[in-house]
Amino acid sequence: MFCYQCEQAAQGTGCTKVGVCGKQPDVAALQDLLVYSLKGIAFWGDLARQKGAKDAKIDRFMIEGLFTTVTNVDFDAEEVAKFVRQSVEMRRQAKALFEKANGAPYAGAVPEAASDWKPAATTAELVRQGEQHGVQDPSIDADVKSVQEILVYGIKGYAAYADHAYILGYQDDAIYAFTHKALAATLDKSLGLMDFVGLAMECGKINLITMELLNKAHTDTYGHPVPTPVQLGTKKGKAILVSGHDLKMLEELLKQTEGKGVNIYTHGEMIPAHGYPGLKKYAHLAGNFGGAWQDQYKEFQQFPGAIIFNTNCIQRPADNYKDRLFTWGLVQWPDVKHIGGWDFSEVIQKAQELPGFEDNPGQEILVGFGHNAVLGVADKVISAVKAGDIRHFFLIGGCDGAKSGRNYYTEFAENLPKDTVILTLACGKYRFNKLEFGDIGGIPRLLDVGQCNDAYSAVKIALALADAFECGVNDLPLSLILSWYEQKAVAILLTLLHLGIKNIKIGPSLPAFITPNVLNFLVENFNIAPIGNAQDDIKAILG
Repeated sequence: MFCYQCEQAAQGTGCTKVGVCGKQPDVAALQDLLVYSLKGIAFWGDLARQKGAKDAKIDRFMIEGLFTTVTNVDFDAEEVAKFVRQSVEMRRQAKALFEKANGAPYAGAVPEAASDWKPAATTAELVRQGEQHGVQDPSIDADVKSVQEILVYGIKGYAAYADHAYILGYQDDAIYAFTHKALAATLDKSLGLMDFVGLAMECGKINLITMELLNKAHTDTYGHPVPTPVQLGTKKGKAILVSGHDLKMLEELLKQTEGKGVNIYTHGEMIPAHGYPGLKKYAHLAGNFGGAWQDQYKEFQQFPGAIIFNTNCIQRPADNYKDRLFTWGLVQWPDVKHIGGWDFSEVIQKAQELPGFEDNPGQEILVGFGHNAVLGVADKVISAVKAGDIRHFFLIGGCDGAKSGRNYYTEFAENLPKDTVILTLACGKYRFNKLEFGDIGGIPRLLDVGQCNDAYSAVKIALALADAFECGVNDLPLSLILSWYEQKAVAILLTLLHLGIKNIKIGPSLPAFITPNVLNFLVENFNIAPIGNAQDDIKAILG
Protein backbone atom coordinates (compact mmCIF):
# COMPACT_ATOMS: atom_id res chain seq x y z
CA MET A 1 0.00 0.00 0.00
CA PHE A 2 0.94 3.63 -0.30
CA CYS A 3 -1.28 6.38 1.12
CA TYR A 4 -0.36 9.97 1.86
CA GLN A 5 -3.73 11.69 1.76
CA CYS A 6 -3.79 12.71 5.45
CA GLU A 7 -1.53 14.82 7.66
CA GLN A 8 -0.38 11.85 9.70
CA ALA A 9 1.24 10.03 6.76
CA ALA A 10 3.94 7.79 8.22
CA GLN A 11 7.35 9.51 8.52
CA GLY A 12 5.86 12.48 6.68
CA THR A 13 5.97 10.62 3.38
CA GLY A 14 3.27 7.95 3.26
CA CYS A 15 1.86 4.85 4.93
CA THR A 16 3.24 1.67 3.33
CA LYS A 17 2.45 -1.16 5.75
CA VAL A 18 -0.70 -0.07 7.53
CA GLY A 19 -2.36 3.32 7.73
CA VAL A 20 -1.68 5.48 10.78
CA CYS A 21 -5.47 5.86 10.76
CA GLY A 22 -5.84 2.07 11.10
CA LYS A 23 -6.56 1.39 7.42
CA GLN A 24 -5.34 -2.05 6.40
CA PRO A 25 -3.53 -2.70 3.09
CA ASP A 26 -6.51 -4.53 1.59
CA VAL A 27 -8.83 -1.59 2.28
CA ALA A 28 -6.24 0.84 0.91
CA ALA A 29 -5.97 -1.15 -2.33
CA LEU A 30 -9.74 -1.39 -2.69
CA GLN A 31 -10.15 2.34 -2.14
CA ASP A 32 -7.49 3.00 -4.77
CA LEU A 33 -9.39 0.73 -7.15
CA LEU A 34 -12.64 2.52 -6.36
CA VAL A 35 -11.12 5.95 -7.15
CA TYR A 36 -9.67 4.51 -10.36
CA SER A 37 -13.11 3.18 -11.32
CA LEU A 38 -14.84 6.46 -10.41
CA LYS A 39 -12.51 8.22 -12.84
CA GLY A 40 -13.73 5.82 -15.53
CA ILE A 41 -17.35 6.67 -14.73
CA ALA A 42 -16.45 10.36 -14.84
CA PHE A 43 -14.98 9.97 -18.32
CA TRP A 44 -18.34 8.84 -19.68
CA GLY A 45 -20.36 11.06 -17.37
CA ASP A 46 -18.53 14.17 -18.57
CA LEU A 47 -18.97 13.21 -22.23
CA ALA A 48 -22.67 12.57 -21.64
CA ARG A 49 -23.08 15.96 -19.99
CA GLN A 50 -21.42 17.61 -22.97
CA LYS A 51 -24.31 16.13 -24.96
CA GLY A 52 -26.90 17.35 -22.47
CA ALA A 53 -27.45 14.00 -20.77
CA LYS A 54 -27.11 13.20 -17.07
CA ASP A 55 -28.31 10.62 -14.59
CA ALA A 56 -29.13 11.29 -10.93
CA LYS A 57 -28.17 7.77 -9.80
CA ILE A 58 -24.74 8.05 -11.38
CA ASP A 59 -24.18 11.50 -9.88
CA ARG A 60 -25.20 10.30 -6.42
CA PHE A 61 -22.98 7.23 -6.67
CA MET A 62 -19.97 9.41 -7.50
CA ILE A 63 -20.42 11.46 -4.33
CA GLU A 64 -20.94 8.44 -2.08
CA GLY A 65 -18.01 6.59 -3.64
CA LEU A 66 -15.66 9.52 -3.14
CA PHE A 67 -16.79 10.12 0.44
CA THR A 68 -16.21 6.43 1.17
CA THR A 69 -12.50 6.90 0.45
CA VAL A 70 -12.04 9.90 2.78
CA THR A 71 -9.79 9.23 5.79
CA ASN A 72 -11.50 7.52 8.75
CA VAL A 73 -14.73 6.62 6.93
CA ASP A 74 -14.91 3.01 5.73
CA PHE A 75 -12.50 0.43 7.11
CA ASP A 76 -14.52 -2.62 6.00
CA ALA A 77 -12.92 -4.35 3.00
CA GLU A 78 -16.09 -6.20 1.99
CA GLU A 79 -18.14 -2.99 1.97
CA VAL A 80 -15.58 -1.14 -0.16
CA ALA A 81 -15.49 -4.14 -2.50
CA LYS A 82 -19.26 -3.78 -2.95
CA PHE A 83 -18.71 -0.18 -4.05
CA VAL A 84 -16.11 -1.30 -6.58
CA ARG A 85 -18.47 -3.86 -8.10
CA GLN A 86 -21.30 -1.33 -8.23
CA SER A 87 -18.97 1.16 -9.88
CA VAL A 88 -18.47 -1.11 -12.87
CA GLU A 89 -22.20 -1.24 -13.45
CA MET A 90 -22.38 2.55 -13.07
CA ARG A 91 -19.61 2.88 -15.65
CA ARG A 92 -21.64 0.77 -18.07
CA GLN A 93 -24.69 2.97 -17.48
CA ALA A 94 -22.67 6.17 -17.94
CA LYS A 95 -21.25 4.86 -21.21
CA ALA A 96 -24.73 3.89 -22.42
CA LEU A 97 -26.01 7.34 -21.42
CA PHE A 98 -23.37 9.01 -23.57
CA GLU A 99 -23.89 6.72 -26.56
CA LYS A 100 -27.64 7.30 -26.50
CA ALA A 101 -27.15 11.08 -26.33
CA ASN A 102 -24.43 10.97 -28.98
CA GLY A 103 -26.30 8.67 -31.33
CA ALA A 104 -23.15 6.63 -31.90
CA PRO A 105 -20.27 5.00 -30.01
CA TYR A 106 -17.36 7.18 -28.91
CA ALA A 107 -14.86 7.64 -31.73
CA GLY A 108 -11.81 8.63 -29.67
CA ALA A 109 -9.35 6.72 -27.54
CA VAL A 110 -10.79 5.39 -24.29
CA PRO A 111 -8.58 5.43 -21.16
CA GLU A 112 -8.11 2.11 -19.43
CA ALA A 113 -10.11 3.23 -16.38
CA ALA A 114 -13.12 3.91 -18.64
CA SER A 115 -12.76 0.73 -20.71
CA ASP A 116 -14.66 -2.49 -20.16
CA TRP A 117 -12.36 -3.91 -17.47
CA LYS A 118 -14.10 -6.40 -15.20
CA PRO A 119 -13.87 -6.66 -11.43
CA ALA A 120 -12.36 -9.84 -10.03
CA ALA A 121 -14.66 -12.49 -8.62
CA THR A 122 -13.31 -12.45 -5.06
CA THR A 123 -12.38 -9.64 -2.71
CA ALA A 124 -8.81 -10.97 -2.45
CA GLU A 125 -8.47 -10.78 -6.22
CA LEU A 126 -10.01 -7.30 -6.21
CA VAL A 127 -7.31 -6.27 -3.77
CA ARG A 128 -4.66 -7.45 -6.22
CA GLN A 129 -6.37 -5.42 -8.95
CA GLY A 130 -6.33 -2.39 -6.69
CA GLU A 131 -2.62 -2.77 -6.06
CA GLN A 132 -2.08 -2.05 -9.75
CA HIS A 133 -3.81 1.35 -9.47
CA GLY A 134 -2.28 3.10 -6.46
CA VAL A 135 -1.63 6.83 -6.21
CA GLN A 136 2.02 6.50 -7.21
CA ASP A 137 2.58 6.77 -10.96
CA PRO A 138 6.16 7.43 -12.14
CA SER A 139 4.90 7.91 -15.71
CA ILE A 140 3.37 11.27 -14.68
CA ASP A 141 5.52 14.33 -13.99
CA ALA A 142 5.91 14.70 -10.21
CA ASP A 143 4.53 18.25 -10.09
CA VAL A 144 1.57 17.37 -12.31
CA LYS A 145 0.86 14.36 -10.11
CA SER A 146 1.08 16.54 -7.02
CA VAL A 147 -1.57 18.97 -8.29
CA GLN A 148 -3.71 16.06 -9.50
CA GLU A 149 -3.68 14.67 -5.96
CA ILE A 150 -4.57 18.06 -4.51
CA LEU A 151 -7.50 18.16 -6.95
CA VAL A 152 -8.70 14.64 -6.15
CA TYR A 153 -8.46 15.22 -2.40
CA GLY A 154 -10.33 18.49 -2.74
CA ILE A 155 -13.10 16.67 -4.60
CA LYS A 156 -13.20 13.99 -1.91
CA GLY A 157 -13.52 16.74 0.69
CA TYR A 158 -16.49 18.50 -0.87
CA ALA A 159 -18.10 15.11 -1.57
CA ALA A 160 -18.49 14.76 2.21
CA TYR A 161 -20.29 18.10 2.44
CA ALA A 162 -22.42 17.31 -0.62
CA ASP A 163 -23.48 14.04 1.00
CA HIS A 164 -24.68 15.81 4.17
CA ALA A 165 -26.60 18.34 2.09
CA TYR A 166 -28.19 15.60 -0.03
CA ILE A 167 -29.39 13.78 3.08
CA LEU A 168 -31.30 16.96 3.98
CA GLY A 169 -32.74 17.16 0.45
CA TYR A 170 -30.37 19.78 -1.03
CA GLN A 171 -28.18 19.39 -4.11
CA ASP A 172 -26.61 21.51 -6.84
CA ASP A 173 -25.89 20.21 -10.33
CA ALA A 174 -22.71 22.30 -10.56
CA ILE A 175 -21.18 19.94 -7.98
CA TYR A 176 -21.89 16.86 -10.07
CA ALA A 177 -20.82 18.50 -13.33
CA PHE A 178 -17.43 19.53 -11.96
CA THR A 179 -16.86 16.16 -10.31
CA HIS A 180 -17.20 14.41 -13.68
CA LYS A 181 -15.15 17.01 -15.52
CA ALA A 182 -12.28 17.13 -13.04
CA LEU A 183 -11.94 13.39 -12.46
CA ALA A 184 -12.11 12.77 -16.21
CA ALA A 185 -9.33 15.34 -16.66
CA THR A 186 -6.97 13.23 -14.55
CA LEU A 187 -7.14 10.60 -17.30
CA ASP A 188 -6.22 13.08 -20.04
CA LYS A 189 -2.50 12.78 -20.79
CA SER A 190 -2.56 15.93 -22.94
CA LEU A 191 -3.21 18.23 -19.98
CA GLY A 192 -0.30 19.99 -18.28
CA LEU A 193 0.54 21.46 -14.91
CA MET A 194 -1.33 24.76 -15.28
CA ASP A 195 -4.43 22.94 -16.54
CA PHE A 196 -4.59 21.12 -13.23
CA VAL A 197 -3.77 24.27 -11.25
CA GLY A 198 -6.80 25.86 -12.91
CA LEU A 199 -8.96 22.84 -12.04
CA ALA A 200 -7.73 22.94 -8.44
CA MET A 201 -8.76 26.59 -8.16
CA GLU A 202 -12.12 25.71 -9.68
CA CYS A 203 -12.42 22.93 -7.11
CA GLY A 204 -12.15 25.64 -4.45
CA LYS A 205 -15.03 27.46 -6.11
CA ILE A 206 -17.14 24.30 -6.16
CA ASN A 207 -16.38 23.63 -2.51
CA LEU A 208 -17.61 27.14 -1.69
CA ILE A 209 -20.84 26.35 -3.55
CA THR A 210 -21.09 23.08 -1.62
CA MET A 211 -20.48 24.66 1.78
CA GLU A 212 -23.03 27.36 0.99
CA LEU A 213 -25.50 24.65 -0.01
CA LEU A 214 -24.92 22.73 3.22
CA ASN A 215 -25.24 25.92 5.25
CA LYS A 216 -28.58 26.57 3.57
CA ALA A 217 -29.66 22.98 4.24
CA HIS A 218 -28.78 23.32 7.91
CA THR A 219 -30.28 26.76 8.48
CA ASP A 220 -33.43 26.16 6.42
CA THR A 221 -34.04 22.96 8.37
CA TYR A 222 -32.91 23.89 11.88
CA GLY A 223 -32.69 27.70 11.90
CA HIS A 224 -29.59 29.86 12.19
CA PRO A 225 -27.32 28.93 15.10
CA VAL A 226 -27.59 31.18 18.14
CA PRO A 227 -25.05 31.58 20.96
CA THR A 228 -25.77 28.70 23.32
CA PRO A 229 -24.03 27.36 26.45
CA VAL A 230 -23.19 23.66 26.21
CA GLN A 231 -22.90 21.54 29.32
CA LEU A 232 -19.72 19.47 29.55
CA GLY A 233 -20.96 17.61 32.60
CA THR A 234 -23.58 14.85 32.71
CA LYS A 235 -27.25 14.38 33.59
CA LYS A 236 -28.73 11.41 35.39
CA GLY A 237 -30.12 8.88 32.94
CA LYS A 238 -29.34 6.47 30.14
CA ALA A 239 -27.09 7.85 27.45
CA ILE A 240 -26.20 7.77 23.76
CA LEU A 241 -23.13 9.51 22.34
CA VAL A 242 -23.26 10.77 18.74
CA SER A 243 -20.00 11.42 16.91
CA GLY A 244 -19.51 12.73 13.39
CA HIS A 245 -21.01 15.60 11.43
CA ASP A 246 -24.52 14.69 10.24
CA LEU A 247 -27.31 16.76 11.81
CA LYS A 248 -30.21 14.89 10.20
CA MET A 249 -29.17 11.62 11.80
CA LEU A 250 -28.96 13.39 15.19
CA GLU A 251 -32.44 14.86 14.71
CA GLU A 252 -33.95 11.46 13.95
CA LEU A 253 -32.29 9.95 17.01
CA LEU A 254 -33.59 12.82 19.16
CA LYS A 255 -37.11 12.20 17.87
CA GLN A 256 -36.93 8.47 18.56
CA THR A 257 -35.55 8.89 22.10
CA GLU A 258 -37.92 11.64 23.21
CA GLY A 259 -39.70 10.65 26.43
CA LYS A 260 -37.71 7.42 26.83
CA GLY A 261 -35.34 8.55 29.57
CA VAL A 262 -32.34 8.49 27.25
CA ASN A 263 -30.11 11.55 27.09
CA ILE A 264 -28.19 12.38 23.92
CA TYR A 265 -24.63 13.71 24.06
CA THR A 266 -22.57 15.10 21.21
CA HIS A 267 -18.94 14.32 20.53
CA GLY A 268 -16.32 15.91 18.28
CA GLU A 269 -17.75 17.81 15.33
CA MET A 270 -21.32 17.31 16.57
CA ILE A 271 -20.97 19.95 19.30
CA PRO A 272 -22.25 22.82 17.04
CA ALA A 273 -25.63 21.03 16.96
CA HIS A 274 -26.43 22.62 20.32
CA GLY A 275 -26.63 26.05 18.69
CA TYR A 276 -29.40 25.20 16.20
CA PRO A 277 -32.92 26.12 17.41
CA GLY A 278 -34.43 23.07 15.69
CA LEU A 279 -32.14 20.74 17.66
CA LYS A 280 -31.60 22.54 20.97
CA LYS A 281 -35.37 22.43 21.53
CA TYR A 282 -35.00 18.80 22.58
CA ALA A 283 -34.50 18.86 26.35
CA HIS A 284 -32.69 15.53 26.29
CA LEU A 285 -29.90 16.93 24.08
CA ALA A 286 -27.98 16.96 27.31
CA GLY A 287 -24.47 18.16 26.54
CA ASN A 288 -21.13 17.32 24.98
CA PHE A 289 -18.92 14.47 26.12
CA GLY A 290 -15.22 14.29 25.31
CA GLY A 291 -13.17 16.20 22.81
CA ALA A 292 -11.78 15.67 19.33
CA TRP A 293 -11.84 12.42 17.38
CA GLN A 294 -8.32 11.23 18.21
CA ASP A 295 -9.14 10.89 21.92
CA GLN A 296 -12.09 8.54 21.39
CA TYR A 297 -10.20 5.36 22.31
CA LYS A 298 -9.70 6.63 25.86
CA GLU A 299 -12.92 8.63 26.22
CA PHE A 300 -15.36 6.05 24.85
CA GLN A 301 -14.21 3.51 27.43
CA GLN A 302 -15.51 5.94 30.06
CA PHE A 303 -18.91 6.50 28.41
CA PRO A 304 -21.56 4.30 30.10
CA GLY A 305 -23.95 4.12 27.16
CA ALA A 306 -24.32 3.41 23.45
CA ILE A 307 -22.14 5.21 20.88
CA ILE A 308 -22.88 5.87 17.22
CA PHE A 309 -20.77 7.35 14.43
CA ASN A 310 -22.60 9.05 11.58
CA THR A 311 -19.63 10.15 9.42
CA ASN A 312 -15.85 9.99 9.34
CA CYS A 313 -13.52 10.18 12.35
CA ILE A 314 -13.88 6.61 13.62
CA GLN A 315 -10.74 4.77 14.71
CA ARG A 316 -10.06 1.22 15.87
CA PRO A 317 -12.44 0.56 18.77
CA ALA A 318 -11.36 -0.96 22.09
CA ASP A 319 -12.87 -4.34 22.90
CA ASN A 320 -14.60 -2.99 26.02
CA TYR A 321 -16.88 -0.68 24.03
CA LYS A 322 -17.01 -2.37 20.64
CA ASP A 323 -20.23 -4.20 21.53
CA ARG A 324 -22.01 -0.90 22.24
CA LEU A 325 -20.64 0.92 19.22
CA PHE A 326 -22.71 1.48 16.06
CA THR A 327 -22.06 3.05 12.68
CA TRP A 328 -24.43 4.76 10.28
CA GLY A 329 -24.28 6.17 6.75
CA LEU A 330 -21.04 5.57 4.89
CA VAL A 331 -18.85 5.01 7.94
CA GLN A 332 -18.16 1.35 8.74
CA TRP A 333 -15.78 -0.80 10.77
CA PRO A 334 -15.48 -4.60 10.51
CA ASP A 335 -17.53 -6.43 13.14
CA VAL A 336 -19.23 -3.25 14.34
CA LYS A 337 -23.03 -3.16 14.03
CA HIS A 338 -24.11 -0.92 11.15
CA ILE A 339 -27.47 0.84 11.10
CA GLY A 340 -28.60 0.87 7.47
CA GLY A 341 -31.57 3.22 7.65
CA TRP A 342 -33.36 5.55 10.03
CA ASP A 343 -34.51 3.08 12.67
CA PHE A 344 -32.31 3.53 15.75
CA SER A 345 -34.21 1.12 18.01
CA GLU A 346 -31.16 -1.17 18.42
CA VAL A 347 -29.04 1.77 19.57
CA ILE A 348 -31.75 2.90 21.99
CA GLN A 349 -32.21 -0.62 23.35
CA LYS A 350 -28.48 -0.97 23.93
CA ALA A 351 -28.44 2.37 25.78
CA GLN A 352 -31.33 1.23 27.99
CA GLU A 353 -29.38 -1.91 28.93
CA LEU A 354 -26.36 0.11 30.09
CA PRO A 355 -25.97 2.02 33.38
CA GLY A 356 -25.90 5.57 32.03
CA PHE A 357 -24.77 8.62 34.01
CA GLU A 358 -25.37 10.15 37.39
CA ASP A 359 -25.83 13.92 37.73
CA ASN A 360 -22.42 15.55 37.54
CA PRO A 361 -22.65 19.13 36.23
CA GLY A 362 -19.51 20.57 34.72
CA GLN A 363 -18.14 23.52 32.81
CA GLU A 364 -20.26 25.27 30.18
CA ILE A 365 -18.83 26.60 26.91
CA LEU A 366 -20.45 28.73 24.24
CA VAL A 367 -21.18 27.61 20.67
CA GLY A 368 -23.42 28.99 17.95
CA PHE A 369 -21.49 31.94 16.53
CA GLY A 370 -22.33 31.36 12.88
CA HIS A 371 -22.22 34.26 10.47
CA ASN A 372 -25.82 35.23 11.20
CA ALA A 373 -25.09 35.59 14.92
CA VAL A 374 -21.80 37.44 14.45
CA LEU A 375 -23.10 39.78 11.77
CA GLY A 376 -26.07 40.51 14.00
CA VAL A 377 -23.66 42.41 16.25
CA ALA A 378 -21.45 43.64 13.40
CA ASP A 379 -22.00 47.25 14.40
CA LYS A 380 -20.49 46.55 17.84
CA VAL A 381 -17.59 44.65 16.28
CA ILE A 382 -16.86 47.43 13.78
CA SER A 383 -17.10 50.11 16.49
CA ALA A 384 -14.71 48.14 18.69
CA VAL A 385 -12.20 47.90 15.85
CA LYS A 386 -12.46 51.60 15.04
CA ALA A 387 -12.09 52.49 18.71
CA GLY A 388 -8.96 50.36 18.98
CA ASP A 389 -10.54 47.95 21.45
CA ILE A 390 -10.15 45.06 18.97
CA ARG A 391 -6.73 45.09 17.37
CA HIS A 392 -6.81 41.86 15.36
CA PHE A 393 -8.90 38.80 14.50
CA PHE A 394 -7.42 35.32 14.35
CA LEU A 395 -9.16 32.35 12.73
CA ILE A 396 -7.58 29.42 14.56
CA GLY A 397 -9.16 26.15 13.54
CA GLY A 398 -9.33 23.13 11.34
CA CYS A 399 -8.76 19.45 12.00
CA ASP A 400 -7.31 18.04 15.18
CA GLY A 401 -5.14 14.95 15.27
CA ALA A 402 -2.85 12.81 17.39
CA LYS A 403 0.45 13.75 15.74
CA SER A 404 2.80 15.85 17.85
CA GLY A 405 3.03 19.60 17.23
CA ARG A 406 -0.64 20.45 17.68
CA ASN A 407 -0.01 21.99 21.10
CA TYR A 408 1.11 24.96 18.97
CA TYR A 409 -2.54 25.95 18.53
CA THR A 410 -3.17 25.93 22.28
CA GLU A 411 -0.06 28.02 22.90
CA PHE A 412 -0.99 30.40 20.11
CA ALA A 413 -4.46 31.02 21.53
CA GLU A 414 -3.20 31.33 25.11
CA ASN A 415 -0.56 33.91 24.19
CA LEU A 416 -2.75 36.24 22.13
CA PRO A 417 -3.14 39.77 23.57
CA LYS A 418 -6.45 40.54 25.25
CA ASP A 419 -7.38 43.03 22.52
CA THR A 420 -7.67 40.24 19.92
CA VAL A 421 -10.62 38.04 18.98
CA ILE A 422 -10.43 34.34 18.07
CA LEU A 423 -12.76 32.77 15.52
CA THR A 424 -12.61 28.98 15.59
CA LEU A 425 -14.20 26.05 13.82
CA ALA A 426 -13.92 22.29 13.34
CA CYS A 427 -12.46 19.91 15.92
CA GLY A 428 -9.21 21.88 16.14
CA LYS A 429 -11.03 24.11 18.64
CA TYR A 430 -10.83 21.37 21.27
CA ARG A 431 -7.22 22.43 21.77
CA PHE A 432 -8.40 25.58 23.56
CA ASN A 433 -12.22 25.88 23.68
CA LYS A 434 -12.39 25.13 27.41
CA LEU A 435 -10.07 28.01 28.28
CA GLU A 436 -11.40 31.32 29.62
CA PHE A 437 -10.69 34.18 27.21
CA GLY A 438 -13.12 36.78 28.56
CA ASP A 439 -14.75 39.40 26.34
CA ILE A 440 -14.20 42.79 24.75
CA GLY A 441 -17.08 45.14 25.48
CA GLY A 442 -19.48 42.20 25.74
CA ILE A 443 -18.14 40.48 22.61
CA PRO A 444 -16.68 37.07 23.60
CA ARG A 445 -13.02 36.80 22.64
CA LEU A 446 -13.61 33.19 21.51
CA LEU A 447 -16.31 32.75 18.86
CA ASP A 448 -17.07 29.15 17.89
CA VAL A 449 -18.26 29.31 14.27
CA GLY A 450 -19.11 25.59 14.02
CA GLN A 451 -18.07 22.53 12.03
CA CYS A 452 -15.36 22.33 9.39
CA ASN A 453 -17.95 23.02 6.69
CA ASP A 454 -18.82 26.22 8.57
CA ALA A 455 -15.68 27.73 7.11
CA TYR A 456 -18.40 29.21 4.88
CA SER A 457 -19.58 31.25 7.88
CA ALA A 458 -16.05 32.43 8.56
CA VAL A 459 -15.74 33.52 4.92
CA LYS A 460 -19.07 35.37 5.16
CA ILE A 461 -17.88 37.17 8.29
CA ALA A 462 -14.57 38.15 6.65
CA LEU A 463 -16.27 39.40 3.48
CA ALA A 464 -18.77 41.44 5.51
CA LEU A 465 -15.97 43.05 7.54
CA ALA A 466 -14.04 43.82 4.36
CA ASP A 467 -17.13 45.47 2.92
CA ALA A 468 -17.66 47.49 6.10
CA PHE A 469 -14.08 48.74 6.12
CA GLU A 470 -14.05 49.20 2.34
CA CYS A 471 -11.00 47.03 1.80
CA GLY A 472 -10.05 43.57 0.59
CA VAL A 473 -10.03 40.55 2.88
CA ASN A 474 -6.23 40.50 2.76
CA ASP A 475 -6.19 44.08 4.09
CA LEU A 476 -8.25 43.23 7.18
CA PRO A 477 -6.67 42.83 10.62
CA LEU A 478 -7.32 39.11 10.19
CA SER A 479 -4.92 36.16 10.18
CA LEU A 480 -5.69 32.52 9.39
CA ILE A 481 -3.87 29.92 11.48
CA LEU A 482 -5.05 26.54 10.22
CA SER A 483 -4.55 22.93 11.23
CA TRP A 484 -5.28 20.17 8.76
CA TYR A 485 -5.74 16.43 8.86
CA GLU A 486 -7.83 15.07 6.00
CA GLN A 487 -9.38 15.87 2.64
CA LYS A 488 -12.09 18.28 3.75
CA ALA A 489 -9.30 20.56 4.94
CA VAL A 490 -7.78 20.38 1.45
CA ALA A 491 -11.12 21.45 -0.06
CA ILE A 492 -11.37 24.39 2.36
CA LEU A 493 -7.83 25.51 1.60
CA LEU A 494 -8.62 25.47 -2.12
CA THR A 495 -11.68 27.63 -1.41
CA LEU A 496 -9.54 30.17 0.44
CA LEU A 497 -7.09 30.23 -2.48
CA HIS A 498 -9.96 30.58 -4.95
CA LEU A 499 -11.06 33.65 -3.00
CA GLY A 500 -7.55 35.07 -3.24
CA ILE A 501 -6.91 34.93 0.49
CA LYS A 502 -3.20 35.11 1.32
CA ASN A 503 -0.79 34.85 4.25
CA ILE A 504 -2.27 31.61 5.61
CA LYS A 505 -0.24 29.66 8.14
CA ILE A 506 -0.81 25.91 8.08
CA GLY A 507 0.39 22.98 10.15
CA PRO A 508 1.41 21.03 12.03
CA SER A 509 3.16 19.65 8.93
CA LEU A 510 2.79 20.29 5.24
CA PRO A 511 1.11 17.70 2.99
CA ALA A 512 3.36 14.89 1.80
CA PHE A 513 1.68 15.01 -1.61
CA ILE A 514 2.89 18.57 -2.30
CA THR A 515 6.19 18.69 -4.18
CA PRO A 516 8.77 21.44 -3.54
CA ASN A 517 7.88 23.15 -6.82
CA VAL A 518 4.17 23.17 -6.03
CA LEU A 519 4.91 24.46 -2.55
CA ASN A 520 7.03 27.25 -4.02
CA PHE A 521 4.10 28.16 -6.29
CA LEU A 522 1.81 28.45 -3.24
CA VAL A 523 4.38 30.52 -1.36
CA GLU A 524 5.05 32.87 -4.26
CA ASN A 525 1.40 33.39 -5.19
CA PHE A 526 -0.37 33.15 -1.82
CA ASN A 527 2.38 33.54 0.78
CA ILE A 528 1.36 30.29 2.46
CA ALA A 529 3.75 29.42 5.28
CA PRO A 530 4.16 26.58 7.78
CA ILE A 531 3.55 27.32 11.45
CA GLY A 532 6.65 27.96 13.56
CA ASN A 533 6.98 28.93 17.19
CA ALA A 534 3.66 30.26 18.52
CA GLN A 535 5.00 33.36 20.26
CA ASP A 536 7.33 34.24 17.39
CA ASP A 537 4.46 33.87 14.91
CA ILE A 538 2.24 36.16 16.99
CA LYS A 539 4.96 38.80 17.15
CA ALA A 540 5.53 38.59 13.41
CA ILE A 541 1.81 39.05 12.70
CA LEU A 542 1.09 41.83 15.19
CA GLY A 543 4.43 43.62 14.83
